[in-house]
Amino acid sequence: MPNWGGGAKCAACEKTVYHAEEIQCNGRSFHKTCFICMTCRKGLDSTTVAAHESEIYCKSCYGKKYGPKGYGYGQGAGALSSDPPGQNLDMQSQDSKPRPTSTNSNSSKFAHRFGSSDRCQRCSKAVYAAEKIMGAGKPWHKTCFRCLLCGKSLESTTVTDKDGELYCKVCYAKNFGPKGKGLGNMGMVEDEE
Repeated sequence: MPNWGGGAKCAACEKTVYHAEEIQCNGRSFHKTCFICMTCRKGLDSTTVAAHESEIYCKSCYGKKYGPKGYGYGQGAGALSSDPPGQNLDMQSQDSKPRPTSTNSNSSKFAHRFGSSDRCQRCSKAVYAAEKIMGAGKPWHKTCFRCLLCGKSLESTTVTDKDGELYCKVCYAKNFGPKGKGLGNMGMVEDEE
């Protein structure tokens, strides 16, 4: 059958793909609506696609299907994402030592499986390498790396610590800095008469 004025055929649905709706990947054309992961059906773009031969996946599903397997790899890129509990976590520890018990058994299981023993100073939960920030010589979650007093999110240039706690420079100066006239803490000093 002749291809009258149309474009290439979509690799997913095999219908004509017109130029305005075309996405190309691995030399093949797709409709924007057909450019989805073959496993989880999430929409893809140039930053989230991972192709394997004639199949396209999101990076998470690609990692699960074709990534490294075994103890310490977490079943590819998406093992800790949105999988229902118990699926794709069929790795078993090879040692016969009893595991330490804690009040939160889920976090200790993940900490044992995925190699984390660090605890966040703010929330006391396990801190994994991908989310770890060091401050005051201790590990913190990125979301917990905030000023104790005002809650402002901190960075390496704005953090100050005292006694193992984190403060923004403003709160630190107000509470622990020098006091007196001319130092910006006028409310802290009684007027001399």
